[in-house]
Amino acid sequence: MPSYQLNVNGQIKTVQVSDPQQPLLYALRNSLGLTGAKYGCGLGQCGACTVHIDGRASRSCVVTVSQVVNKKITTIEGLGTPEKPHPIQAAFIAEQAAQCGYCANGMVMTCVALLSQKPNASLDDAKSALKNNLCRCGTHHRIERAVMRAKDEMKTRNSA
Repeated sequence: MPSYQLNVNGQIKTVQVSDPQQPLLYALRNSLGLTGAKYGCGLGQCGACTVHIDGRASRSCVVTVSQVVNKKITTIEGLGTPEKPHPIQAAFIAEQAAQCGYCANGMVMTCVALLSQKPNASLDDAKSALKNNLCRCGTHHRIERAVMRAKDEMKTRNSA
């Protein structure tokens, strides 16, 4: 069985996979126990499996393990802790942006990537970034408020 070394959340991890075309999502969840990214559609259309690959939001259900060797992978587990959440995570909590929580991983990871690439993102930028992340609970308005809250918090932290 081939093994691959992956840089996940700042640590080199070895995963063994039976097929180099195995989705990264399965390696993260089944081999590494990182269950924040969820299986939703398996087609890269819903966003539940979103992780960062070299800082860009990517759908881990359609990226293979062999494609991410020598790349930096960040999962939601690598963003913050319960004691010190990432500003986006804190904003999601403050705005009660998640109901069932199934989409939350993808929403948070997409928002973090957006604000990393565009710190002064507008509400329209947030809506555009999130347009392909599905939430069946209908909390999009709260999620949008959370992005704007986190943006303001991050700007305040950076100017201090």
